[in-house]
Amino acid sequence: MTARNRLPPWHEEIRLANGRQVLIRPIRPADADPLRAAFALLEPDEVRQRFLYAKKELSPETALRLTQPNPKSEFVLVAAEPMTPGEALVGAVARAAILPGTRHAEFHILVSHYVAGMGLGRHLMRRLVRWAKGKRLDRLYGDVLEENEPMRALAKSLGFQQTAGEAPGMIRVSLDLKRSLPETASAEAPHLPLG
Repeated sequence: MTARNRLPPWHEEIRLANGRQVLIRPIRPADADPLRAAFALLEPDEVRQRFLYAKKELSPETALRLTQPNPKSEFVLVAAEPMTPGEALVGAVARAAILPGTRHAEFHILVSHYVAGMGLGRHLMRRLVRWAKGKRLDRLYGDVLEENEPMRALAKSLGFQQTAGEAPGMIRVSLDLKRSLPETASAEAPHLPLG
């Protein structure tokens, strides 16, 4: 492999089923404005499934906090156009954060309807699992609306267990990282590397 083909850690170029090329990479502070702009393109149901209530915009403070994760306890990936951060449209965000005083991390994933249904959520979830295992955590979990069948099906296919959530209408999906199977190359089949 030549040096020009190497990408930094946690960077990966993929081609989605619709032919669109995206770069999966750690979030950058310059992504704050594109995140806020992309938020306006989300459908109300997408926002409700992620934030559990209607929200018209992503505040500058929330965008700033999301784009500057604590490297010791948080991990945030984006799927964006293969352009310079700050200029690239962001189509998906995946975040995991370690709960203080535990060996557990909570995850959140938001995939825009423009790139939904192409395996991007699965790909990002596998990256969050890989990060959590690298941190030697015991559990990765997230709270999902009971009606969010695609996310529940994805979680189940990756070995997450489902239990009643703490709030009505919520399901907690959790993965015991000590028992989960290691990543395999065949699990990445839906994505074709660029070349």
